[in-house]
Amino acid sequence: MIDSDGQQLGIVPLKEGLRIAMERGLDLVEVAPRAKPPVCRIMDYGKYKYEQSKKEREARKKQRVITVKELKLRPNIEEHDFQVKVRNALRFLQDGDKVKVTLMFRGREISHSDLGRNLCLKFYQCVQDYAVIEREPKIEGRNMVMVLAPKNQDSVKGEKRDA
Repeated sequence: MIDSDGQQLGIVPLKEGLRIAMERGLDLVEVAPRAKPPVCRIMDYGKYKYEQSKKEREARKKQRVITVKELKLRPNIEEHDFQVKVRNALRFLQDGDKVKVTLMFRGREISHSDLGRNLCLKFYQCVQDYAVIEREPKIEGRNMVMVLAPKNQDSVKGEKRDA
């Protein structure tokens, strides 16, 4: 059993522990039920629950949902259009989102998958300061898909503020 101050009181029978808690106007809470013998602590249970919910709310505030943004390209994309897609990808990556680059093939273009792979790698070269390849370019049906993830969110967000 552990005192409300954090001092160990040793192994105490349940009735004795409940009596001590009642005298102090506190609760006897089992904190480690699987331990041999189980560990109990004298504390204000209402205050403990409130502190736990407060910590949980703080953790939820700091949590960030990572979304996957998709950019669609074609194998014969013009240079300016390609640069627009790169700028969009950089914006998504700086916001901490993942980017799914989908290269769509039509008709017989699929036979030139090596050109598509080169285009995906060229795309990665343009954003490599902000991204890492999470999934290599791979053909799925008539599309080639590559997933990019932000390098590390802290430095990316810091750079975003400076810009």
